[in-house]
Amino acid sequence: MSIKIDNLNDPTDSLSARVSDLIGRMTLEEKVAQTMLVAVNHIETQAIGDLGIGAILSGGGANPEPNNPANWLAMVDGCRQAALQSRLGIPILYGVDAVHGHNNMRGAVIYPHNIGLGAARDADLVRRIGRATAVETYVSGVRWDFAPTLAVPQDIRWGRTFEGFGEDTALVSELGRAYIEGLQGDDPAAEFSVLATAKHYFADGGTTYGTAEFVFPVVPELGVMEEVPFLVDQGDTRLDEATLRKVHLAPYLAALRAGVLTVMASFSKWNGVKLHAHHYLLTELLKEELGFPGFVVSDWEGVRDSHLDPYTAVVTCYNAGIDMNMVSFGWHEKMELLHTAVQKGDVSLERLEDAVCRILTVKLRAGLFEQLESSDRYLPLIGSSEHRALAREAVVKSAVLLKNEKQTLPLPQDAPRILVAGAWADDIGLQCGGWTIAWQGEIGPITSGTTILEGLRAQAGPEMVIDFEPDGRFDGERAAYGIVCVGETPYAEGLGDRANLALDADQAALIERVRAQCDYLIVVLISGRPLIISEGLPYIDALVAAWLPGSEAGALAELIFGKATFSGKLSYTWPRSMDQVPTACAKEEGPLFPYGFGLTT
Repeated sequence: MSIKIDNLNDPTDSLSARVSDLIGRMTLEEKVAQTMLVAVNHIETQAIGDLGIGAILSGGGANPEPNNPANWLAMVDGCRQAALQSRLGIPILYGVDAVHGHNNMRGAVIYPHNIGLGAARDADLVRRIGRATAVETYVSGVRWDFAPTLAVPQDIRWGRTFEGFGEDTALVSELGRAYIEGLQGDDPAAEFSVLATAKHYFADGGTTYGTAEFVFPVVPELGVMEEVPFLVDQGDTRLDEATLRKVHLAPYLAALRAGVLTVMASFSKWNGVKLHAHHYLLTELLKEELGFPGFVVSDWEGVRDSHLDPYTAVVTCYNAGIDMNMVSFGWHEKMELLHTAVQKGDVSLERLEDAVCRILTVKLRAGLFEQLESSDRYLPLIGSSEHRALAREAVVKSAVLLKNEKQTLPLPQDAPRILVAGAWADDIGLQCGGWTIAWQGEIGPITSGTTILEGLRAQAGPEMVIDFEPDGRFDGERAAYGIVCVGETPYAEGLGDRANLALDADQAALIERVRAQCDYLIVVLISGRPLIISEGLPYIDALVAAWLPGSEAGALAELIFGKATFSGKLSYTWPRSMDQVPTACAKEEGPLFPYGFGLTT
């Protein structure tokens, strides 16, 4: 039975008074529990209320079955109601990685990944996407989004390059702030607002190639059939402090100005010290020097991974400044480790209460103590026509025209026949990339939307014939125009680290095959970063970098047929060869396409 705490439900009292009153009523066990963020598929709902767990998350792919908005709301609300039955009735935070729309939920609109939004260079567009994402997330019961990524990627071999808006600090700062403003609105407690998270603090985009020590194990259910060593992700950022601050800290300063209330620590290191265990960066810099008023959350099992000894890991990370521990399996044992550490004095009660104070303050500022009821009346807002129109606008603005010889684009409406090849032309999963429905993404019709092929057919003239053969083997006479869609298969994080970014041999052969069957060849690249295409470029008349456009990729047809104008500009330098990677070197050696390049039509 919950205890009714009148002053906590009285918003006229000060936040500090409400927090102090509640902390004074809490047992040590309840304080420890408030610092735990537990994966929903690793905890029984009853335990949330029995122990007073502080927060729950759905990691990538931790979705209800069947995966639909109504079941999402039911799953989240079940956890919320369980928390309200705890001894003190403290609401939980429920978090998700809604990094390009509410991307785990089938039927939600999937927007272009951040690399595309960086190419669009439109802060107002990013702000509106943040707002639309907040609406669809809020409607499903979720009040906390682990976004945006504020990395400034300096090596495009990194598997998280597509999560960064670009390689330029100023661009990341501007668009990151806009995204946070969109998610939280003017008031994080208002209806349809969700808490943003600035991640991954910090310099995760500056790690040195080859310094990552993590090896991903065999996980057949993820399609990982052999161990995969990370190359860039979770590596060591080897920079002096002045450069670290100049290049990688600035986006967090912008995030603080935007009112961000949660910061997620990075898996990476700075000069050999893991960020999760870095007292100077987490406490002295972020909390004391910069005055961050919110709480610091770990990444997935980031505390556990900070030291071989589990107890030492807990002690070191909480003392360094971690306030909330994101955990999966063995979460109960990790609670016990913190409880023991406080009892023994290895983590002071003052440090634990500071963490709890920060967490409760954020919950109060987000209005969770007043928003105790949920409703399904807003579910129709998920996947709405307005949100899909916004996504189409983003697709159009983010595409970058890199080559357009002989004024190949736009295509004429009276062309009698167009050849379309490549699996990426007609596959929602390929067009969305990682962090879509599943953690690593999936191939196929994983959610609702419009493919490039469907968009072409919808925009085509009444007499136009569009032939589609994924392998590019067409029967009949050659055509004036051919479109080949190639790119990367979905990936996320370190599993997307690549030593070689060249198109694979099959895709290069596909481009040559279709080139022989048409007079003008257009290639559309679906990728999470620039790829090495120099050898194939002579075969191509028009080249479009479409990035990972999301569920409304069909809008690319508006550009191809001239119903919209190309305006996107590269937010990453495009190298000629792997000799010009990382991007910092490419600027000095004459890239294939420089930062900021983009043709118009």
